[in-house]
Amino acid sequence: MGKSANQYLKPLTTEINANGNLSVGGCDLVDLAKTYKTPLYIIDEFTLREVCKNYKDAFSKYEKINLMYASKALCTSAITTIIAGEGFGFDVVSGGELFTVYNSGVDMKRVLFNGNNKTYEELEMAINYGIGRISVDNFSELKLLNDIAKQKNKVADILLRITPGIECHTHEYIQTGHLDSKFGFDMSQIDEALILIKNKYKNLNLKGLHAHTGSQIFELKVYQDEVEILIKEILRIKAKYDIDISEINLGGGLGVKYTDSDNPPSVFDVSEIIINTIKNMCEKYNVDYPKIYLEPGRSIISTSGVTLYTVGSQKQVPNGKKYVAVDGGMADNPRPSLYQAEYVAQVANKPNERNYEKVTIAGRYCESGDILIKDIDLPKLEEGDVICVYNTGSYNYSMASNYNRTQKSAMVLVNSGLSDIIVNRETLDDLIRYDVIPSRLKEC
Repeated sequence: MGKSANQYLKPLTTEINANGNLSVGGCDLVDLAKTYKTPLYIIDEFTLREVCKNYKDAFSKYEKINLMYASKALCTSAITTIIAGEGFGFDVVSGGELFTVYNSGVDMKRVLFNGNNKTYEELEMAINYGIGRISVDNFSELKLLNDIAKQKNKVADILLRITPGIECHTHEYIQTGHLDSKFGFDMSQIDEALILIKNKYKNLNLKGLHAHTGSQIFELKVYQDEVEILIKEILRIKAKYDIDISEINLGGGLGVKYTDSDNPPSVFDVSEIIINTIKNMCEKYNVDYPKIYLEPGRSIISTSGVTLYTVGSQKQVPNGKKYVAVDGGMADNPRPSLYQAEYVAQVANKPNERNYEKVTIAGRYCESGDILIKDIDLPKLEEGDVICVYNTGSYNYSMASNYNRTQKSAMVLVNSGLSDIIVNRETLDDLIRYDVIPSRLKEC
């Protein structure tokens, strides 16, 4: 099988240009830093579209496939428009994501609403928008959704999210009969949910089962075990309750290459094991092939993204580390602080220099834990140098904050030498836009 875009560390268009600077999407990164300022998120449109094509090609042999982008990885109007144009539906987990895809003109029948604590307002919005599927997570939501649908004289098509007892940890996984998770119905709770749907909640139409095994998955057998569990459960439900279930949602979770040591499977490897397992199981038990939902997020958007920072102060600890501070950090990328996530970086304005020194890239925020990259070998750095951190398309902007009352960064889309703002940099006025000083305080 060939490589897919999620297996690359850098955007596919990354090169060193005639000026001796790093370039992505035909755009000089040093020029982008000057034009749009830093920190700056950059998305390479070619890489983003290429991984979408990888997924479509990989699953083209299976007719009943519904590829859906997990919006939580990165959800903006421009990103949604591109991915919808590539033929994907969307998995959303909030009213905000739902509103974004709706206002981008997405076919709402190709949208699924997932999440463990959807509000009344969010579920009402989903029904009003004519959403295709709602993945119901718990008993409270079953009742709430049925009540809302009944009030509106609608029938909501649902998936039942279950916890299949598989937990993935990047390079290894465990399979248990019971898994402690805030998401989904435990396997022992499925029957009670089915009885409620069949006998009481008449405004819910059960179409399928939904499971998710983890994130940053490198182990292919996880997908095989997940398919087997879901199909066996469909057979059990049919035999016991005479309920026909024709859809399975396998979630997402395919890993990406954050560092040189990472070796994620290709999209083609994943499709082969999923399709072969489904075919083998269906032939073995003489059942129809189910419709498959797949929800890649990180593996769709991550590799296309880089973040630019400008070098500021430096500190050499006597007999210790050398810290190089940049103008961003945990507010624009909280993953290193939250998960000890690792990244690779280059100096955009001198990628060919080899006068390396070991440094730790520190953020500007008032936390000792605000460290972007520990102990990385880079050319000797000076104030004003531009650092390019790779593979930041997912869970960077989507998890960004205004910590220390700083403005969120701009985002630029690059392609064939063109650059376009797709998220404006916040202004100081934006920071105080929703602040309110009660009149009684002004009278003091």
